[in-house]
Amino acid sequence: MKTDRIIIIVLLLITATIGLVSFTNNEKGTQFLQITTIESVVPAGIGRSRMITVSAGGQMEELKMENFFSITGINFENVRLNDKMITDKITQLNSDGWQLVTVTPGVYAADKSTGIFITRYLFKK
Repeated sequence: MKTDRIIIIVLLLITATIGLVSFTNNEKGTQFLQITTIESVVPAGIGRSRMITVSAGGQMEELKMENFFSITGINFENVRLNDKMITDKITQLNSDGWQLVTVTPGVYAADKSTGIFITRYLFKK
């Protein structure tokens, strides 16, 4: 009987400690940061491509990216430059302690000749 009480008390102490640690971690708060890349597929480079970063504090940074298409069709140099820009940003954020949580891609096409690729990258720390 006494052993049962000791086991119950120990289990309650363990549960209380886990709850306290969890509460303490939540008080610090997890920060989130989101990056959205919008890459245009409008012919002749008329579209607008951007990388938009919204920080945990709500500040927004907008950087110009290259459009996928030029007058002659898909421009692989522009694709390469955009990929490098995105990779550099992810590398920098990772170095700053941010962890990539999820990537959500999307496509919008108004018709056969226009559209965008949109990708959202969610980070936390």
